[in-house]
Amino acid sequence: MMLILFLMILLNFVISLKIAKNREKISPFECGFDSMSMNRLPFSLQFYLISIIFLIFDVEISLILPIMEVSFFLEEMILMFITSIILIIFILIIGLFLEWKEGALKWFK
Repeated sequence: MMLILFLMILLNFVISLKIAKNREKISPFECGFDSMSMNRLPFSLQFYLISIIFLIFDVEISLILPIMEVSFFLEEMILMFITSIILIIFILIIGLFLEWKEGALKWFK
């Protein structure tokens, strides 16, 4: 029994040996992409900054809309909801002003 197991493991190693490791053959196949060319593509830092700012404002909308919806049902806490919305918007406006001052919103520098 042990001999059969040993022979099967040995046969597996013999069959699965890679004889020649060619760079093109071991690289993953990507349809339409030349995998042997430059690995890094040019990266636009301005596009990254604009997308981060968009994500921040998108999260802000997802925070404000539920607060407004809940405030219709809990009228005794309306002042707290309005204060939190104004605080969130104020912090975002300060952040947007700082980004504008630093020039992060300019596409070409």
